[in-house]
Formats: sequence, structure tokens, C-alpha cells
Amino acid sequence: MFRRTFWFGTGVAAGVWATTKVNRKLKQLTPDSLAAAAANKALDAGTRLKDRAVGFALDVRENMAQREAELDDALGLNAPVDRELPALRHHAAIENRNDPKSVVDVQTTYSHNRNEDH
Repeated sequence: MFRRTFWFGTGVAAGVWATTKVNRKLKQLTPDSLAAAAANKALDAGTRLKDRAVGFALDVRENMAQREAELDDALGLNAPVDRELPALRHHAAIENRNDPKSVVDVQTTYSHNRNEDH
């Protein structure tokens, strides 16, 4: 009698376990569950792709700054300037020939002859 009770209990336990397993699998295969799983995988893949793209952009920016510094050194743009820059010149937009204050003393090499260019 003990044997029969043991095997009956084992059969019931196996039946409950199998039923639970099958019900879980059926719930996983419903359209809503499949859509949610696909959406979660897509979000995870998008997050990984974004992280990689950000890392790549940071690497590019770092290497670009390094290369720019190398080029500046090669061209001498980082060298200190020993001389002063010339003072800015202010030119009158319209000269008043009658007023001696507004006469511009800068000589231009521009000729007003239109035929000179041709």
C-alpha cells in the first residue's frame, strides 16, 4: 500500500510540474508576450548601439583634438608671438574734400579706370 501511495504522489507531482511548465510556455507564446519580448530586445539592442556610438564619437573627438594639436605644432601656430600687431586703421567711408579733418591720408593703389582690368 505504501508503494501505491508513493507512486500516486509522484504522478501527481509530475502532473502538476508538467502542467505548470506547459502553461508558462503557452503564456510566453501569446502575441502580446512575443511583442513585449521583441520590444525589450530591440530596446536593449538600441541602448547597446547608442553606447557604442557615443564611445566612438568620444574617441573621434579625442583623436581629432590630438591631431589638431600636432598640426598646430607642425605649422608653428602654438609658438609665442614676439612682435606686436600693427594698430588698426580707420578709413572714412565718404571723404569730404572740403573738410581737412576728414581727408584720408592713406594712398590707395586702386585706379578708378574701369578699362584697366580688361
